[in-house]
Amino acid sequence: MSAPHGKSPRDSRARIAIDLGAESCRVSLLRWQEGSPHISEVHRIANGPVERAGAMHWPLARILAGVEEGLRKAADEAPEGIASIAVDGWAVDYVRLDSQGQPLHDPFCYRDERTVPAKQKADSLLAPDEAFRRTGAQPLRINTIYQLLADDGQIFAPWLCLPEYVLHWLGAAPVAEYTNATHTGLVDIATGDWAHELFARLGLRIEEAPRIVAAGMRLGQLTGPLARLEAFQDTELIAPACHDTASAIAGIPADLSATAYICSGTWSLVGTVISSPITTPGAMAARYTNQGAATGGFCFHSNVNGMWLLRQCMESWASDGSIMTVPDLVQRAASCACAGIINVDAEPLMLAGEMPARINRQLELAGHEPIPDVRGNEPRFARVIFESLATRYAAAISDLERMLERKMKQIHVIGGASRNQLLADLTSERTGLPVECGNPESSTIGNFAVQLAASESKGDAITRDGVREWASSLCASSVSPSTC
Repeated sequence: MSAPHGKSPRDSRARIAIDLGAESCRVSLLRWQEGSPHISEVHRIANGPVERAGAMHWPLARILAGVEEGLRKAADEAPEGIASIAVDGWAVDYVRLDSQGQPLHDPFCYRDERTVPAKQKADSLLAPDEAFRRTGAQPLRINTIYQLLADDGQIFAPWLCLPEYVLHWLGAAPVAEYTNATHTGLVDIATGDWAHELFARLGLRIEEAPRIVAAGMRLGQLTGPLARLEAFQDTELIAPACHDTASAIAGIPADLSATAYICSGTWSLVGTVISSPITTPGAMAARYTNQGAATGGFCFHSNVNGMWLLRQCMESWASDGSIMTVPDLVQRAASCACAGIINVDAEPLMLAGEMPARINRQLELAGHEPIPDVRGNEPRFARVIFESLATRYAAAISDLERMLERKMKQIHVIGGASRNQLLADLTSERTGLPVECGNPESSTIGNFAVQLAASESKGDAITRDGVREWASSLCASSVSPSTC
């Protein structure tokens, strides 16, 4: 498949997408061969929060070392040179910077429980329903707004969300890309800029927040030691949709006007793209949120627990010597009876550790018998997780249809769980809608699509049609088996 309109981009050098994930980070390379785009994953970095001094942090130095290794590998594979680099990743977590622009400490993980008292304090100053009405963001305790409050006024330093920090580390000016900024809970839904009055009411310092820029903003040239490599001569840094879900949705080539998406990974985001935000009490009660989309409008979705549940179970079983893979669990779970449906969004299931015991407690609360946590019963836990996720997806889509006052015609699944055919089948059964499994690396597709649209825009804002055309071409391109 050739590029849109049967042509290659004006700059046919390679491009790099860095995708920061809570479980792994990836460096992917896009090259052009006879006018067609080809994507390969050149490096993957294992990731996960680590506990230090009783708190959960991200191992920033290890992440950056892995990113640098991936960039050097990409440079070796692309003798034609690298035109641009862009970074997307998970939202809400941030890096505090000292006066030299260096990290003050490893960033906290959003799952750290320090935000529990911070959220309680914030709610006394800013009622959750007002916060939702003003910002469109579901007031979840993991949001940046509550993390900043958890710093408790003891740290006065500029902050950057993680993808923008990596761009800054590569040489870009400090910015907050719009799709990522909307996850902080501090952006005014009406203006698209920081909500200054909310900063003041909560005692947060607006001068510590970076300026907000649009997806597709070109942020200057790569600098530092990597810029001395021949492949990185005149390499541009671009802010894609820095939030990985916004990038993933930008990577869907289909028209979403009558299609719901499920972006399924550590979390599951269930929703669609809308032109105007919905901030009604019903939307808040249904746990829906309004997050900026890459090319205008809003990603309107419910934040549902996801494959975190299974990964946490697998870690628990591995500590007892039972090593299993997700494909094996999916295959074996297909022939298991379901022990019961649980509330996957129960607060204890958001926390790390002892997940089989936590699931059993939820089964008991729902009136079901617990599953003995012994070797051989792992697929039974997996079946409960998949059945419960599918049930929750169906409820979220029912809420969506009620708020939009129209029916969805299909569901498009992206992310790692798009490989999970059992979950797709269960979701189709629960919703009564056909389920189409899209690209498991849709965030990388969207990252590249925004880069290309930005590079071809001649300084104008990227357009929805332009990004979708590139996404369509990239989804049809050959992708290395390690990626898909």
